Amino acid sequence: MGIVKISDELHEEIRKASSTMVRSINAQAEFWIKVGMLAETNPGMSYQQILKRELERADVRTSLLQEEIAD
Repeated sequence: MGIVKISDELHEEIRKASSTMVRSINAQAEFWIKVGMLAETNPGMSYQQILKRELERADVRTSLLQEEIAD
């Protein structure tokens, strides 16, 4: 584990996003870093495709969510 230095402005945006997304500040930063890395290594995939793939890899049944939206 290490320390990552970021600007005060970015830290504030992470803090606000973490509150909205119900994550800790560290978890929000880690999420954005992971999604950014996945986006850079998979330039042909959209954000939605990346999230869907990661949820499926975690064995989350995204079809249940789609069924709820359809109802």
